[in-house]
Amino acid sequence: MSQQAFEKAVADSKELTKRPDNETLLNLYSLYKQATEGDLNGDTPKPVLFDFVAQAKYDAWKKLQGTAKEDAMEKYVNMVERLRS
Repeated sequence: MSQQAFEKAVADSKELTKRPDNETLLNLYSLYKQATEGDLNGDTPKPVLFDFVAQAKYDAWKKLQGTAKEDAMEKYVNMVERLRS
């Protein structure tokens, strides 16, 4: 998976004609974070208990712990391609 294909998918994701459901958005977010930053590190503070959106994003990213950046990029590109069709 090339960096260029990933960057194109990121741009394409911002131009989707239909807004994806929340679960799909969480998947896109976590794949993006894993692809661009890698594993969630210990310096990233856990969100406060009542910030449900931040908590969901944190948990979704944490589930991808150990996933290679290239794999996350490929999954992100594939998901955006499915959403565009």
